[in-house]
Amino acid sequence: MSRTSRKKNRSIMAARRGPSLNVILTGVVILVAVLVIGGVLVVNRSGDEGAASNEALVPAGAHTLSKVEGDRVTLVEFLDFQCPACASYYSGITKKLEQDYQGRITFVVRNFPLEVHPLAVPAARAAEAAAKQGKHAEMYHALYDNFEEWAVDGRTTSADTARATAKFEEYATAAGLDLERFRADVASDEVRATIDRDVADGTELGVNSTPTLFVNGEEFQPGGGSTADVDRELRAKIDAALAG
Repeated sequence: MSRTSRKKNRSIMAARRGPSLNVILTGVVILVAVLVIGGVLVVNRSGDEGAASNEALVPAGAHTLSKVEGDRVTLVEFLDFQCPACASYYSGITKKLEQDYQGRITFVVRNFPLEVHPLAVPAARAAEAAAKQGKHAEMYHALYDNFEEWAVDGRTTSADTARATAKFEEYATAAGLDLERFRADVASDEVRATIDRDVADGTELGVNSTPTLFVNGEEFQPGGGSTADVDRELRAKIDAALAG
């Protein structure tokens, strides 16, 4: 048999045998590496889904209604000042909760004005403008305590910007704010940027309605059908976090 024929036969036999052992081992090593890396990524991803990062929830300069050193238990609420559900939560749950847990938890409020509420952004601007003079909590309370004065017309959502603006300035005056500075801050790009940041953070966290609350980074999803039920559930979750 000629040398050329022997080479040809060896080639045919090799093709019949399939890939060499070295090729197979190399493929196995690559496959194992892919599986290991993929497994790590899956584990890391599933770990990230449990709780939202503190940075996204509580950025520098976030407004607190209650503050405790170390932020051991942090409650964050994304709210819309013209949202009837938010007003209901305030009157039935969070106003009293703020008092009862004062100094025991960090309670943070963030803006998330919804497009369906025409005065939500002006109200958020009023709250942020008050914050520029150290009076965010006072404006927050005034907006919800006087919800019926500016947020609604009878049974419908109000779109009366002039009336709302006059009311916001009344609340600012009652809080002892410099009214001219308040007016300038309401219209400022800085205040608008703060609201936009809150909305962007909320959107990234999956917020799409208000109120949305997080306890230690985990979204609170009540199962109760009444305000009293939700209040009990939220307090139970906070108490469990305090005890943990």
